[in-house]
Amino acid sequence: MFCTTMIDVADHFMVPSYIFFTSGASMLNLLFHFFMLEDDQGVDIAAKLNDPDIEFDAAGFVNRVPGKVVPEGLVSKEFGSFRFLDQFCEFKKSKGIIVNTFTELETFGVQSLFDQASKNGMPAFYPVGPILELDTKHRGGHRVDDEESIIKWLDDQPSSSVVFLCFGSMGSFDEEQVIEIANGLEKSGHRFLWSLRKPPPEGKLGLPSENETFEEALPEGFPDRTAERGKIIGWAPQVSILGHKALGGFVSHCGWNSTLESLWFGVPMATWPLYAEQQLNAFELVKELGLAVEIRIDYRRDWKTRKGNFKVTAEEIENGVNKLMSLDEETKNKVREISDKSRNALEDGGSSHKRLGQFIEDVLSNVA
Repeated sequence: MFCTTMIDVADHFMVPSYIFFTSGASMLNLLFHFFMLEDDQGVDIAAKLNDPDIEFDAAGFVNRVPGKVVPEGLVSKEFGSFRFLDQFCEFKKSKGIIVNTFTELETFGVQSLFDQASKNGMPAFYPVGPILELDTKHRGGHRVDDEESIIKWLDDQPSSSVVFLCFGSMGSFDEEQVIEIANGLEKSGHRFLWSLRKPPPEGKLGLPSENETFEEALPEGFPDRTAERGKIIGWAPQVSILGHKALGGFVSHCGWNSTLESLWFGVPMATWPLYAEQQLNAFELVKELGLAVEIRIDYRRDWKTRKGNFKVTAEEIENGVNKLMSLDEETKNKVREISDKSRNALEDGGSSHKRLGQFIEDVLSNVA
């Protein structure tokens, strides 16, 4: 989805090109919406989104979309000349768009994409997900020992009693926010497994440490006071954790892969997005689909300073965790049903299995 310049190379050699879109249908619908506004109506999208309180209707969404959940990289040129909406313009050159979603999850959004593709001359659309990496046997080195230690700790916890906090490969917080999370967790009284990764040195780009935790930022005495019910880790074997019977909830940054993994295992989520399209994903999970509870849907972390646009308070975190871990049966059942449907979609005759077959047929027809 970021490599559309390769389409011209493929065309030169008469090789058909397809886009692999790694976000969900909601993000693709938003791209369609802004593209039509800008291309057909000459609307200045960046100016339109300057209003912090704006909400707008968009095809593929049941509710009005708040401007505060629109990905910054969609229209801004923060990274030099790159603008993701310009990338989308190139999608039309491809033979089709493969999307990592499934019809039963984003039913309204998927149907909207099919409708828009037929009306506006866009390429064919193939929802073939969830595409997940569930086989973790290839890991080696210290990660094997780390995983064994984590799973052993989970084995000792009651069923559905642990809340898991993990914020993705780039997820880290400054000391002030870490203190708020710790205080919120402590006040909630729930068992927790917290991936607390040490951020890169200030002023330097990079990923949080995989080996070092950020325990020096914790409130004094926190590890001792919560030792009986909490475990702090650095790197997290997320798939193994989400699949464990002790898991009761997942405080997530709402990255699309993490979202699909959590739904695959039937683990309810509390939303705390950081960057990219995660705010939109959080909005969809909470407002559109009713599959998650909200801690925040509008939190953003600056790429350079790694500071959030505001501080999420201990009270918000405590309330969010309590709500997550005491969900009503109706919401739990919705998550379980989506878990079953995600697996059925990939089986012979399932919705994604059928779309994958159609994609293969299309490739063969285009290379014949």
